[in-house]
Amino acid sequence: MPTSSASTPDPAKSSGGGGVQSLERAFDLLERMADAGGEVGLSELSATSGLPLPTIHRLMRTLVACGYVRQQSNRRYALGPRLIRLGESASRLLGTWARPYLARLVEETGETANMALLDGDEIVYVAQVPSKHSMRMFTEVGRRVLPHSTGVGKALLSAVPDDEVRALLSRTGMPAATDRTITTPEGFLAALEEVRRQGYAVDDNEQEVGVRCLAVCVPDSPTAAAISISGPAGRVTEAATEKIVPVLQQVAAELSQALASSGV
Repeated sequence: MPTSSASTPDPAKSSGGGGVQSLERAFDLLERMADAGGEVGLSELSATSGLPLPTIHRLMRTLVACGYVRQQSNRRYALGPRLIRLGESASRLLGTWARPYLARLVEETGETANMALLDGDEIVYVAQVPSKHSMRMFTEVGRRVLPHSTGVGKALLSAVPDDEVRALLSRTGMPAATDRTITTPEGFLAALEEVRRQGYAVDDNEQEVGVRCLAVCVPDSPTAAAISISGPAGRVTEAATEKIVPVLQQVAAELSQALASSGV
């Protein structure tokens, strides 16, 4: 009697969770490349993933053919340009989902609310709802800034190991946006320790004179994300901070739950 091929699944094609193993492996390699700064060699991928070199080579050839990875002249592999379109579309959609939560922040705090992601070595703003005050902060959606001078940057990097933060800072440098900007790795690492201790980050005139920003991470976000409020230093005072931070943390928790339930 002939046997059904469905009764003997190929372990190379399906994973224990019902997914396609080759797809899972390909996306895992892309994630590992991103974690490594966007460019790696096959031996590095083999060491970190535990996959044999022939398997990695086969997957990378497919990703190169599709444009999601490119091979450099030095035979190392780099993330490819087709990923940019996917990432930009995903970040816009994430910002769209976040807007109702940012609008609630504006209603409860009176200040401009923002959402930002850590994209490589930079912070990119993906959503904003402006304050209703005539004097308010405005950050263009899509704007990219270095993380060391921003509240959202501090919040996001507080979840990153210190050695990785040092490596990032060595790549970006630490230019001073104002005379309050932290410009040394030691000073920035100390600020991150303070963020971990108190549960929120502060940009106190460090990105722009006269502006204070309070930020928290979105817990368990599918990609590293933070939300913040920003306003004139005369309104975002220490006394206001005590009232605003619990609201930020609550909204971040609710946004996290919404993202998880949506399957993002």
